[in-house]
Amino acid sequence: MYTPRIAKVGLGFAEGLDNKIRVIQRRAYGLRDEEYLRLKILTCMLKEI
Repeated sequence: MYTPRIAKVGLGFAEGLDNKIRVIQRRAYGLRDEEYLRLKILTCMLKEI
């Protein structure tokens, strides 16, 4: 599968982010608010303080 490299992001980082998003989606199963799910996914990418 060919994917163009738009941003220089390592494969390990991308896989880790994908796994985080899948976990959030599993935990959010049954929630009706899609905006809440979107915010949860966006906040998982923020650096911890």
